[in-house]
Parts: sequence; structure tokens; C-alpha cells
Amino acid sequence: MFEWISPELMLIATTIGAAGMGVLAMFVRSKSAKKPASAKKIILPPLFMSTGALMFIFPFFRVAPMQIVEALLVGMLFSTVLIWTSKFEVRDGDIYLKQSKAFVFILIGLLLVRLIGKVILSATIDIGELGGMFWILAFGMIVPWRLAMFFQFKKLQDKTENAVPQ
Repeated sequence: MFEWISPELMLIATTIGAAGMGVLAMFVRSKSAKKPASAKKIILPPLFMSTGALMFIFPFFRVAPMQIVEALLVGMLFSTVLIWTSKFEVRDGDIYLKQSKAFVFILIGLLLVRLIGKVILSATIDIGELGGMFWILAFGMIVPWRLAMFFQFKKLQDKTENAVPQ
């Protein structure tokens, strides 16, 4: 499909794209912490990301079953760090995502691990297949993280609604 593009150029372009998306995610996260959270804001990102699964229609991106399991497990492992740093607080009657000083460093660390992994794995795994694996890894990371955030948000929301005003 993309035979006309050299694998090295594709690796460079996708690595720059991944780094750009990581930086964008950090800015979005820091900006969103300034506005009240909502169930919709927590659940929508994985739903929007799920459309990326359409890439698997093309053989270029298809991944072997064992690689799917590996990518999902790594993504779920990475999600534990994000879950650990995502906490909510009540301010002025609204629920906000707490700004964690560690979160930016954790996102940078996860991004670096992914980028280094991509460069190393690109020597043995086709770039399209690798793209599919990293999408699965990212989806396997965002879904558990956002589900944990949703349950934590709902628990705090119920607690706040049931609190007796003084």
C-alpha cells in the first residue's frame, strides 16, 4: 500500500506524529483540569478513538493474534500509571480533575517508552503492523484509564449530591 515510501521515512514521520500527539495530549489535559469534569468528557475520548480501528480493514495494518494480546497487556499496564495519577476533587460544588505534578512527567515517560519501543521494534516488525500494535496499545491504555476515571467521578458525584448542605 505504501511501498513508495521508504520504511525509514515512514518511521521518522510516524515518530514525529506520535511525539506531537503526546505533546498535544499534555496541553489538552492541563487545559481540561481548569474546567469542571463531566461523564461525557470522560467517556467520549475512547469512543472517538475507537474509529481508528477502521485501519484494520487494510491488510497493511493487520496484527497477529499474539501481538494483539501483547499490545493490549502493555497498554493495560501503562494505564495503571495514568489511573494512579488521575484524581478528582470538589471545588465550588463542581467536580474537577486534580492537577497532578507527576502527570506531565509520567506522560512524557510513557511517550518516551513508546517512541523507543517503536524505533527498536521497527527493525523486526513491519511499520504498518507496528502502527496497528501501537493503536491497540493506546486503546488498551485509554479504555481502562477512562473507565476508572468514570467510576471515580460517579462515586464522587453521588457523594456530593447526597451530602447535606450546611
